[in-house]
Amino acid sequence: MSWQEPCDPLPKNILARIVNFNASHITADPYWVAARATWYGAPTGAGPYDNGGACGFKNVNLPPFSAMTSCGNQPLFKDGKGCGSCYQIRCVNHPACSGNPETVMITDMNYYPVAKYHFDLSGTAFGAMAQPGRNNELRHAGIIDIQFRRVPCIYPGQTVTFHIEHGSNPNYLAVLVEFEDGDGDVVQVDIMEANSGWWTPMRESWGSIWRMDSKRRLQGPFSLRITNESGERLVAYQVIPANWAPNTYYRSNIQYEAFGSAAGQAIGFGSAVGLVISSAAGLHTVSYAVGGVLCL
Repeated sequence: MSWQEPCDPLPKNILARIVNFNASHITADPYWVAARATWYGAPTGAGPYDNGGACGFKNVNLPPFSAMTSCGNQPLFKDGKGCGSCYQIRCVNHPACSGNPETVMITDMNYYPVAKYHFDLSGTAFGAMAQPGRNNELRHAGIIDIQFRRVPCIYPGQTVTFHIEHGSNPNYLAVLVEFEDGDGDVVQVDIMEANSGWWTPMRESWGSIWRMDSKRRLQGPFSLRITNESGERLVAYQVIPANWAPNTYYRSNIQYEAFGSAAGQAIGFGSAVGLVISSAAGLHTVSYAVGGVLCL
């Protein structure tokens, strides 16, 4: 079966599960993991009042984040290497729960010991799990049971982008990496100076910010090589020009394939049923997979 051929209809037993769905008492699903959720910041905000967070992302109240953000505890934040990863969440065991999956991105950290997996959500993301008109009721619960699963990040029309951080100078370069499809995270960044011919590992500064310290002037333009959790590497050749400036975004022409990622494998991509693909840009497309073929 090719990507262009039509998919068979969903099996009747799967359709029955959807039709007879009860949000307050969801049965066990091998693709979903139990967790606890809290929220912080303004009730309809993006979490941090500066619209940032421990990952270093900026303006998370705006698209493509759109305030659908979350702190993660250690298994989710991963000391910064979980920054940018995407998860579907749905609330359970509360009468205001809609049961509909919502997609959030890890942009911040909260290591307070609430549960093995703890999502400290923005007020917007927490309320999004409620039935229409019951957002405040759900937020008033404060802490709730949820289920989650890893999903590929998708940024339609967006490529991997690099932001030169404030404080960067000829001997110190700090770079924020963002908007990676698929895993959404970065576990290593390497830099190549102009005409050097070799790669030098950058150090993780904090969150999704990587830095290069040098006792001499760094020579641009710079090429950057990023590695995601799946071990896939992409190279943005000379993406940072020689006349770079701090507080500036530089967009590359590279992007990961969303469905070849660890995130895609984590939700059972290629299995008979159970795949839900979500976009970090706010597009939520319910779909399923048959023999590795995506059925929209």
